[in-house]
Amino acid sequence: MLELKNVSITLPITDRSLLENLTLTLHPGDKAAIIGEEGNGKSTLIKLIHDETHVANYCEYSGQITKKGTVGYLPQTFPEESLDTTVEEYFHDADLPVHAHTLSRLGLTLEFATSPQPIRTLSGGEKIKIQLAKILFADPDILLLDEPTNDLDLPTLEWLERFIKTSHLPILFISHDETLLENTANIIIHMEQLVRKTKSKVTVAKSGYAKYVKTRNLAYDKQTQVAKKQRADHKAQMARWKQIHDKVDHQQKSISRQDPATGRLLKKKMKAVKSTGRRLEKGAEDFLEIPETEEAILTQFDPAITIPQGKTVLALEVPSLYIGEKRLADSISLNVTGPQRIGIIGTNGTGKSTLLKKIWEAMRDRTDLTTAYMPQDYADALDYSKSAIDFLAADAHKSTITKVRTYLGSMKFTADEMLGPIAKLSGGQKAKILFTDMVLKGANVLVLDEPTRNFSPLSAPEIRRTLTNFGGAVISVSHDRKYLEEACDVVYELTKEGLQRSNFGK
Repeated sequence: MLELKNVSITLPITDRSLLENLTLTLHPGDKAAIIGEEGNGKSTLIKLIHDETHVANYCEYSGQITKKGTVGYLPQTFPEESLDTTVEEYFHDADLPVHAHTLSRLGLTLEFATSPQPIRTLSGGEKIKIQLAKILFADPDILLLDEPTNDLDLPTLEWLERFIKTSHLPILFISHDETLLENTANIIIHMEQLVRKTKSKVTVAKSGYAKYVKTRNLAYDKQTQVAKKQRADHKAQMARWKQIHDKVDHQQKSISRQDPATGRLLKKKMKAVKSTGRRLEKGAEDFLEIPETEEAILTQFDPAITIPQGKTVLALEVPSLYIGEKRLADSISLNVTGPQRIGIIGTNGTGKSTLLKKIWEAMRDRTDLTTAYMPQDYADALDYSKSAIDFLAADAHKSTITKVRTYLGSMKFTADEMLGPIAKLSGGQKAKILFTDMVLKGANVLVLDEPTRNFSPLSAPEIRRTLTNFGGAVISVSHDRKYLEEACDVVYELTKEGLQRSNFGK
């Protein structure tokens, strides 16, 4: 069992509240998903629950946290100090034959688990798999999973989904994968930062994800409708009141001194008019607030961007795909014509990101097309030492800076986030900077490695709509099932034998 009572988290340096008075009890079989935009403190909350010393250097907390039993914790990133060990060393204290079935369910073999391969050379999905394996070997009573779906291939993602859904353990997890959330979570914990990140809000809903989103949207629409009607009615009432006020005021100024009786009546009438005005103003204090959501709408691409139907965007032939000395795949052939949206899937380690980089290298010098690239590692495309404004407005023109500020402001960037180093921004914010750069460049071909990976599940639908409505061509790698089904015309699977047509896509 896991119990939280009135847990609050603050960042002393900025005096910013991440969480206020969260009370929650998880019993066996509960699957609680923490959702929210990047930078809202989701990982901080899970780290705090696991071990308060992990966050003591940057945040303070109050409240009670009670854990009964052993806790299995999957961090968002693999521990740096273990990256140079081998897979065999990582599992040195485990009785691997006893756990062969667990390894198999994760798509791992005994041969792999005893290999001398350095962990640093593993794919992101392979790193998550070995961590999950080690956690499950210990037979934990509670599971805390921070973005367990990051970089998992589809077969392992589907296994993880079945595991979470059928597990008897209480599981607290963070995920951006809408399909996983819809199929597993029975409690939603929504952490928000409102009023330009000066006010924290947490909502706990004992329901599935789809029901939570539907209920939230209905409540938002209803409150917005009522709040706007209150303000419209008040505006009309105040306009009528002002007409009466101005009329009485004019009459008072025009009354002759020889008519004191009428003057007294008008003075009394004005007193009543002012009283009505004060009553109307006081009534406005009780209006419902126009609700705020923190999901930032992505900057839209120019609707005039197009690629002629059938124009050759890419004709790629790769006899053999290598990473270093390791051969990953053979006989790769990919033809893309305008304005197709292509998705590429494949198991971890097959070379999807390596292939996408080759596609970018083949496209970037084309003069008949403007191509933009979102790599898996944003550091390959962003200068982390620069601010968002300096990076996006490289020409330093006043008009460009104004446009960039407008775009970033619409995506809920604060002034500090616009002007501070990109290195300090969240993954989602870095992704938004890359998308904004694509918009500013007027790109008509997008080469994207996991485009929805760092967006919250509430923002991801907007990303899908944006890319679905994009008039150019999109070539992407993704494990996001909703993205593949809704935003891709054709999906290919990369195997050792090359690219094969998949059943995903429209």
